[in-house]
Amino acid sequence: MKINTVLFDLDGTLIDSLPLIRRTYQRVFNELNIPWVNEVMNSVGLPLVQIAKEYAGEERHKEFFKLYQQYYAIEHDVMTQVFPGTVEMLSTLKAQGYRLGLVTSKSRSVAIRSAQYVGIDNFMEVVVGAEDVTRHKPQPEPLLKALDLMNLPADTAAYVGDSPFDIMAAKGAGVMAVGVTWGMSDRLQIMHHEPNVILEEWDDLIKLLGLK
Repeated sequence: MKINTVLFDLDGTLIDSLPLIRRTYQRVFNELNIPWVNEVMNSVGLPLVQIAKEYAGEERHKEFFKLYQQYYAIEHDVMTQVFPGTVEMLSTLKAQGYRLGLVTSKSRSVAIRSAQYVGIDNFMEVVVGAEDVTRHKPQPEPLLKALDLMNLPADTAAYVGDSPFDIMAAKGAGVMAVGVTWGMSDRLQIMHHEPNVILEEWDDLIKLLGLK
């Protein structure tokens, strides 16, 4: 069937927030005297509470979670922007009748704040966040939740993301798995999980959908 719905990951896909995420983690690790490890960035795409438990343990994960939210909010507006061409791409898809949604592992309220700040919130029919499901990416539940809210079959949808978690979730949900190369993972990391398509720029998505 023809793709008429495109769901998107947020961080590292639509918005360039990875420097903010790294800086926030570094500040939290430092304050809690947790030795810094670059591997934490490979966890981007998982729910924050899960990451907090992994690096701060059961006893301190709530403190980790709270500090992260505080520091993230402080520098959010200074360090959050859309990737080049994002607004134009969303405008093109919306004008052509595509149904669009946001599926992220961050909280819905924070995701909406970011989307509003960079001016892409009005394109999204649904926003599925961490609190909306019990089994998060790489499980398919977040995508299936979005499709259920939109009353759409999986074979008419694509999911676009920058991490292996996104590709695995898309494949598990039975939607077209589309990877991008400008986020957390490079082309080889994305290819390892065998997406249907890899984008080098947003224009590739426009061409894939036959709009150019």
